[in-house]
Amino acid sequence: MQESFTRWRHIFKLDPDKDLSDEALDKLCRSGTDAFVIGGSSGVTYDNTSSLLERIRRYPVVCALEISTDEALVQGFDWYLVPSVLNTARGEWITGRHQQVLASAEPYMDWSRVAAEGYVILNEQSTAAKLTGAVKPEALEDFLAYAALGDKLFRVPIFYVEYSGVFGNMNWVRRARERLISARLFYGGGIDGPERARQAAEAAHTIVVGNAVYQNLSGALATVEAVRRLDGASPSGAAGGYL
Repeated sequence: MQESFTRWRHIFKLDPDKDLSDEALDKLCRSGTDAFVIGGSSGVTYDNTSSLLERIRRYPVVCALEISTDEALVQGFDWYLVPSVLNTARGEWITGRHQQVLASAEPYMDWSRVAAEGYVILNEQSTAAKLTGAVKPEALEDFLAYAALGDKLFRVPIFYVEYSGVFGNMNWVRRARERLISARLFYGGGIDGPERARQAAEAAHTIVVGNAVYQNLSGALATVEAVRRLDGASPSGAAGGYL
């Protein structure tokens, strides 16, 4: 189960620190999404991460771990995504924590299954922004400069626009995607049903549905079909970019 993330159009992001019933997980795993990403801003441990992975592994689905702490670095995922927050001045969230992980894990990592994410967090009231000290760019050009920073200077394969719980400015997302040369644009935030899924999927290469899984499961499930319809029912519907 190592299909490249460059072909993912729809992702469900699951938080190991949140409750999810077996019935709900079954529906999510049978939904037709391209992949699951496991990660969260707080409360992520080795035990709850490995437990969630074990439950997901009952199904033939792609599963990635977004590494937020070295304590929750669990073996057995198809992909490992390593986020660096581009719009923070706190070095621990750019390279600091990453160096700590690699100090112990680097000799054992399969680098063919690791991808860097250049994050820009645009909801300053979110847990992720408060935790990392992310500062929202004041103007579109400032935001697009972060896209250039990640794509052209750091050459990350994933540029991740994160609104964390609120639906963002799709014009900004679309403009960033147009500027990218190699990176694939992931968008997450406020996608709670098919209409917002369609809008986000028109703007971004890949959409990430997270909070709706826990707040509105039926709406979250409907986002998969919305993306499929937009892509003409393609099973993985790549929309250009890093291919």
